[in-house]
Amino acid sequence: MPTKRVAILTAGGLAPCLSSAIGGLIERYSELHPSVEILCYKEGYKGLLQGNSVVVTPAMRSKAGLLHLFGGSPIGNSRVKLTNIKDCLKRGLVKEGQDPQKVAADQLVKDGVSVLHTIGGDDTNTAAADLAKFLKSNGYGLTVVGLPKTIDNDVFPIRQSLGAWTAAEEGARYFGNVVAEQGANPRMLIVHEVMGRACGWLTAATAAKYRRHVTRMDFLDELPINRARYDVHGIFVPEMAIDLAAEATRLKAVMDRVGGVNIFISEGAGVESIVKEMEAKGEAVPRDAFGHIKLDAVNPGAWFGKQFGSMIGAEKTLVQKSGYFARSAPANVDDLRLIKSCTDLAVDCAMRAEGGVIGHDEDRGGVLRAIEFERIKGGKPFDIDTPWFVDLLQQIGQPKGPKLAGGHH
Repeated sequence: MPTKRVAILTAGGLAPCLSSAIGGLIERYSELHPSVEILCYKEGYKGLLQGNSVVVTPAMRSKAGLLHLFGGSPIGNSRVKLTNIKDCLKRGLVKEGQDPQKVAADQLVKDGVSVLHTIGGDDTNTAAADLAKFLKSNGYGLTVVGLPKTIDNDVFPIRQSLGAWTAAEEGARYFGNVVAEQGANPRMLIVHEVMGRACGWLTAATAAKYRRHVTRMDFLDELPINRARYDVHGIFVPEMAIDLAAEATRLKAVMDRVGGVNIFISEGAGVESIVKEMEAKGEAVPRDAFGHIKLDAVNPGAWFGKQFGSMIGAEKTLVQKSGYFARSAPANVDDLRLIKSCTDLAVDCAMRAEGGVIGHDEDRGGVLRAIEFERIKGGKPFDIDTPWFVDLLQQIGQPKGPKLAGGHH
């Protein structure tokens, strides 16, 4: 059926692209197809199930460009999985005997929506894939066009997810202030915990961005604000095996020489070891609706701080997490450029009823296209053999550990 009304929703965690992606879609429709009506479902799939939406007015269209200046999602997010009937029922989003996918599909039909734009990570887009499959198999004439949001940059087969570049830059900026805490205490260990459940890309990229900044700075080497004190001394990601004893020996030598140690870790690094330790003590390992381990309860940063702190003779250990600071930022110039190309193509695909997730397809020569939903999969590991990461480890004097099969779920 002709595209007369489109809907937008954002879901999952925040990333520095959600607001801009919404703005980009509204701008493009207004530019090329002003007669197409746009509505936004509030709070992701939760809003879709509840029929909670807002129509984009002409006044909102005229100010859509302002959304590029903001982080977060102006229409709200939620973590709802349509195929998890038990969780939807428990949260009061559906009634006993209802199928959440059918409730969502019926709401789209009721609202006269012919295209649904989902902006989210692997969970959001696999949920969109499930919904698209349900719509097709049950004869609903609707098209789903997704946009890939994840600061982890871990979606197959998408080369670069929206918001990841910005998150790395913001995480580096965050640590640029935190590192000054080295002057607050002798023999300080600072643990910078970066988001990344099963993928170390963001941790590696954040460390690389930060170190690039440090190498361009001028220091007073006669005082303890020298480059060695401000440098990155260790990077630990889920895809790389960690020899704690060997690393402790190396980092203790850094501590003795420099007077402080800075390490960057992914929030998913070492999780298997931590979980085994918890289970050995008979402690429950909490998980979310998607079955993911709740990392705030596991707290890898504190665990690493405790392990290394005593082994390297730190007088004080400081654990700092840049995740919420980084993921809530507005998109930077690089992401704005990527978002623009993706939202423009998303509108083109919507108008010709071509579903899929917009991204540079690594399996098709890196071409920007609507990637088939059945090929979208989360959990893409960071390749620790990537040349820039290998070079980074060499520069900081850290041996590259053996590659693991992937991250931890």
